Amino acid sequence: MHYPSHQRMIHTGSRSITTWLILITIVLYILYSCNILLFNNEQECPMTTTTLDDTTQDDVHMTSYNISSTSDKNIEHKVLPIENKEQMQDETEKETEQDEDDFREGEGEEQENKSPIVVRLTPEQMAQRQDTELKHIVFGIAASSNLWNTRKEYIKIWWRPKQTRGVVWLDQRVSTQRNEGLPDIRISDDTSKFRYTNRQGQRSALRISRVVTETLKLGLKDVRWFVMGDDDTVFVVDNVVRILSKYDHRHFYYVGSSSESHVQNIHFSYAMAYGGGGFAISYPLAVELATMQDRCIQRYPALYGSDDRMQACMAELGVPLTKEAGFHQYDVYGDLLGLLGAHPVAPLVSLHHLDVVQPIFPSMSRAQSIKHLMESINQDSSSIMQQSICYDKNRFWSISVSWGFMVQILRGVLSPRELEMPSRTFLNWYRRADYTAYAFNTRPVAKHPCQKPFVYYMSKTHFDTASRQIVGVYSRDQTKSPFCRWRMESPEKITSIVVTKRRDPLRWKKSPRRDCCRVLPSRKSSTLFLWVGNCRQGEVTEL
Repeated sequence: MHYPSHQRMIHTGSRSITTWLILITIVLYILYSCNILLFNNEQECPMTTTTLDDTTQDDVHMTSYNISSTSDKNIEHKVLPIENKEQMQDETEKETEQDEDDFREGEGEEQENKSPIVVRLTPEQMAQRQDTELKHIVFGIAASSNLWNTRKEYIKIWWRPKQTRGVVWLDQRVSTQRNEGLPDIRISDDTSKFRYTNRQGQRSALRISRVVTETLKLGLKDVRWFVMGDDDTVFVVDNVVRILSKYDHRHFYYVGSSSESHVQNIHFSYAMAYGGGGFAISYPLAVELATMQDRCIQRYPALYGSDDRMQACMAELGVPLTKEAGFHQYDVYGDLLGLLGAHPVAPLVSLHHLDVVQPIFPSMSRAQSIKHLMESINQDSSSIMQQSICYDKNRFWSISVSWGFMVQILRGVLSPRELEMPSRTFLNWYRRADYTAYAFNTRPVAKHPCQKPFVYYMSKTHFDTASRQIVGVYSRDQTKSPFCRWRMESPEKITSIVVTKRRDPLRWKKSPRRDCCRVLPSRKSSTLFLWVGNCRQGEVTEL
């Protein structure tokens, strides 16, 4: 009787010993793991469901935060600015070796904490970092000697002597005068050795396609970007700087935009930056392009222009187009009013084909129109052409402001969705193509006489030091308005519109948003006062 009882006691004792051994082993493992954590911040103390009396949940979170902070310090050396190619290669090799070591060390280990690591720059690194400035950008302008006397007037308007850097590349020498306010003029290299078989194009496309490479070979110092354009391309240089500042100039970038014509993009490529609208190439990419461009050009003798040859070489290099909506090829005819009156929410970078379209300001020449527009650009280049929409609730008017250019008043209520679409005041590059041949949405020009917009063009602008605001006066176009039978109050009695706004040089460093517009009280029945600027919290464009 005692033997079975004694056996059960031995069996029970052995089970309790086993249990204690397991518990001791777990405790030792936890202590061992935590001990490693103190000396190696890549390990983590495994979290169990057991709550320790002397360790609160807040302590656990604080420990996790400290680990992340320590990890940040260990990887800050990877984001030091690199200013030359040799340093870039050395840094890349070091990063590759470090990544391989980290991968080997982390193989087979469990990654419990998957929260992202934030890379922070030290104060020394922030002090060394420099934003892209105008001095870091070099313009390469493709020009023709036959059109030089006319086209040089466009360049004089936007070029800033002793500030902008660049070269005009011509096919042959032209007569020049001193102090014309123009860039240096050089003659392109001979391209007769290259084949050209396109029957519709001209051999000058070969010369123009090499503008960036020839500009690179001049050996200019401290260059980050090359910007290519035509002699009839007008650049807003401050916005060129704003756009390119978003990108790391140490990497390969090909920045530009497509054509407004859907047919043009199909015929050439949606992946191509149109040269008339202008495009930018980072310095390292220009260096890489120069090593292979002549061979690349020989492979594409049947292409039409210079920009499709450039895109063909970019395709061989594997560099895609980075699209920026502010580069405007303007493959259209007629009046740019509809396009400029509903500019996308993006900085205006360039205007092209100015000899093809009508002057943007009536009763002025094309060059005078651009010079007049520069008055607003000089006041606030970041906001030029930016659209804002508001409503006169008492008179049921829809108002669209294209800042620095013009204001439109329409009877009735048009939604912002309609007003932000360009009205078709222009014709397609292919005359037989209808409105479906545009690469963007458009709306028809109103046929009803009561729905015709009243247009007010910018007549003068100045900065008011007392209110610290820009004051622009917009005068009504002299075109006679058609007779309207509506009983609604007519904007015809409004002869001028005064628009006030504050400068906002940092607007493109924030998330893009259309400006808000408000109708201000006025004592003059012939003058409408508007305010344009950043939207308040909760402000919505609605009637």
